[in-house]
Amino acid sequence: MKKLCCVMAGCAVLAMLPLTAFAYPIEVHKELNGLKVDYNAYDTDNDIGSLQVNNYGPVDVACKVVFNNGPEAPRTRKLDIPAGTHKSATAKFTRTIIKLRINLSCTPK
Repeated sequence: MKKLCCVMAGCAVLAMLPLTAFAYPIEVHKELNGLKVDYNAYDTDNDIGSLQVNNYGPVDVACKVVFNNGPEAPRTRKLDIPAGTHKSATAKFTRTIIKLRINLSCTPK
C-alpha cells in the first residue's frame, strides 16, 4: 500500500510539470561607458527575445540594443531612458531561437 501511494504521488508531481519548455542561452555584450545601467535578458518565447534596461544614474541615457539570432538579419532597437526609470526592448524572429546574442551600448544624453 505504501508503494502504491508513493507511485501515485510521483505521478501527480510529474503531471504538474509543463509539457513544453523553451529556454535558450542568451549572451549579452555591453558597452555602458561608465553609466549606472543594468539589464535583464528574458527568453519570452521560442522566437521572441527581450531585454529590460534599468537606468539607476542621475542622467538620461540613450541605448542601442541589437538582437542577433544567427543567420537572420539583426534587429535593432533604440531606447531613450530617463534617469531612475527602465524600458524594455523586444525582437521577434521568424525562426526558433537557438542562441540569442544581444549587443547593448549606452551613452549619456
